Amino acid sequence: MADQHPPGADRAPAVDQQALDEVVAFTCDLIRIDTTNRGGGDCKERPAAEYAAARLAEADLEPTILERTPGRANVVARVEGTDPGADALLVHGHLDVVPAETADWSVHPFSGEIRDGVVWGRGAVDMKNMDAMILATVRQWARVGFRPRRDIVIAFTADEEASAEDGSGFLADRHRDLFEGCVEGISESGAFTFHDGAGRQIYPIAAGERGTAWLRLTARGTAGHGSKVNRANAVSRLAAAVARIAEHDWPVRLTPTVRAALGELAALYGIDGPAADLAAPGFDVDALLAAIGPAADLVAPTVRNSANPTMLSAGYKINVIPGEATAHVDGRCLPGFEDEFRRTLDDLTGPDVDWEYQHREVALQAPVDSPTFAAMRAAVEEFAPEGHIVPYCMSGGTDAKQFSRLGITGYGFAPLRLPEGFDYQALFHGVDERVPVDALHFGVRVLDRFLRTV
Repeated sequence: MADQHPPGADRAPAVDQQALDEVVAFTCDLIRIDTTNRGGGDCKERPAAEYAAARLAEADLEPTILERTPGRANVVARVEGTDPGADALLVHGHLDVVPAETADWSVHPFSGEIRDGVVWGRGAVDMKNMDAMILATVRQWARVGFRPRRDIVIAFTADEEASAEDGSGFLADRHRDLFEGCVEGISESGAFTFHDGAGRQIYPIAAGERGTAWLRLTARGTAGHGSKVNRANAVSRLAAAVARIAEHDWPVRLTPTVRAALGELAALYGIDGPAADLAAPGFDVDALLAAIGPAADLVAPTVRNSANPTMLSAGYKINVIPGEATAHVDGRCLPGFEDEFRRTLDDLTGPDVDWEYQHREVALQAPVDSPTFAAMRAAVEEFAPEGHIVPYCMSGGTDAKQFSRLGITGYGFAPLRLPEGFDYQALFHGVDERVPVDALHFGVRVLDRFLRTV
């Protein structure tokens, strides 16, 4: 079990001005390297990987660049700790970004422009900001000669925004030796400021992820003329199944992480008695979510499995009934409820529609009573004493899914202190993605504090 305050950890100097300058500069530079991932292999992360590797080499580390597919580069480096018997910690971030339509943006999405104290561009929050924090932190350590207690394995990955087959999946399957000793890891989507509109500042730290279940539905029928009655119409069969899926009310399923989140939020809002007793017969989670107001957004997507139809395809001419129709569904499963998800999809699709997984990844859960979670909490509290730290489960997924194959427990911890009105979650994959310079400074301070005390 890790000592939260190992000898000498607090003797490391505070984050210096160079680190503060570098975290901003690195964020801008990485944004300017277009690593758009359109899926299907259409991405080249190598220029960003070479940039990150060069910055690590300048910090006297020995980064390795690895590719499964030419141009789809990953970077791995290890910072040696002072305690050879301690478990290692993985710190990872992805280099690719989702597409951005330039005409929709206020600034060019790959400009890395700083305007009014804010860095603009695709990847500013997802997640080149965290990549820059990692680089700035370890470079300061090199300048002052500081070593953490635990080995820190740094990984910058390709392909997170698609299948991860060229990124974390490739690393986990083919290069597990680089992650020797790693039992825990941190990455994106945690420790950001959530303003509840009533003056409270909440910092959710991710300790779980719903599993990915992307589905392809296929309905088959009898092709024919559009003017004739056809009871074996593939389009009708598919449409009926898609409607059943869209309208299905998934039952409440509370995982340990979500229970912990609900308990801490109920206490924060002064809700007690039966309304906050998760074990009480007839407990109504929706009533509790309504009582905590906007903070429910942190929990509501993860109290149930879900399945959302997203794509439809059928036919080639208006007066021809096709023999086949297809649909795609974005499914998400809570830890421990994957079997229930499969059985439900069998029932909802019925006898006339087949379904299969197009892409599938496991659900994750991490302990919220661990020394590592406590160290994350303490690091945020040191620099945001006004904040309320709560655990939460991510509704989506990250590279932590692939690294879990190596037995690595994943947390979401990419700290940012954000002003009220700054809708962090809406900027993920959104237009005008941006991050305040002050938030980057906060992030590198908190990350440094965590990594030298965990």
